[in-house]
Amino acid sequence: MSQTSNFREVERLVNGMPTSDGAGVKLLRVLTQDLQRRLDPFLMLDYFHSDKPGDYIAGFPEHPHRGFETVTYMLAGRMRHRDSAGNEGLLVPGGVQWMTAGRGLVHSELPEQEDGLMHGFQLWVNLPAKAKMTEPGYRDIAPDAIPQLTLAQGVEVKVIAGSTHGVDGAVHKDDTEPLYLDIVLPAGTSFTQPLPPEFNGFVYVYQGNALVGGRRQVVKERQMAILETRPERNGVIVAAGDTPTRLLLIAGRPLREPIAQWGPFVMNSREEVIQAVEDFNNGRF
Repeated sequence: MSQTSNFREVERLVNGMPTSDGAGVKLLRVLTQDLQRRLDPFLMLDYFHSDKPGDYIAGFPEHPHRGFETVTYMLAGRMRHRDSAGNEGLLVPGGVQWMTAGRGLVHSELPEQEDGLMHGFQLWVNLPAKAKMTEPGYRDIAPDAIPQLTLAQGVEVKVIAGSTHGVDGAVHKDDTEPLYLDIVLPAGTSFTQPLPPEFNGFVYVYQGNALVGGRRQVVKERQMAILETRPERNGVIVAAGDTPTRLLLIAGRPLREPIAQWGPFVMNSREEVIQAVEDFNNGRF
């Protein structure tokens, strides 16, 4: 990993699309549906950041999912989860909720605050065809259960999934092998991460400006950098310029399967999506 020529470069910058979801929660949809095949196995990334209660107070009332996993990572704020399998949990600052919808789950995510900052992310990770109808699952990961490490020059990394610098994250998944790192870069510092050449990956900057790749492509705050995928590129380097920077580094093994999505259902064919709608409407979730 010492050779700069091995680092992936930025293929494309994405600014995201302001939208609302749930009962009117305002957010930035960074990974949109048109990028699903390029960033397989990842289906969606939403970023929310507001201290205006009207932007988030109504939350996400009961709604169904089938065929994928949702990963909610809170930086600030409190969100209550309840689902049709009887799971309940409170997502707090620094915590993660990893939910496997599998064959079907109805859940709600509602703020437990009337004011203050609500700040975080929700990532959708696809499931392989063989696991789309698996039993639903839910895991609350407390902040102190997420491994953290401090590297040279004060670089800090939270290892939500995958592994880095000999530290295993809180989550491991066999099929997609997701890597999910939250990285804090003091001004003038850098971080490198090995990445299998076949993995798809991206960087999302949510504070400051990052320099990504051997060519030090500038990635501004609230921009996503899609990393190129080439056989000879086996790692990524991210750096901060003259200001502190925070970013997510997310990557995973592509499933290379058909993607058929209708709203909260992500299957492999139109027929499977139609069946999901029927099952939900007939109370089979």
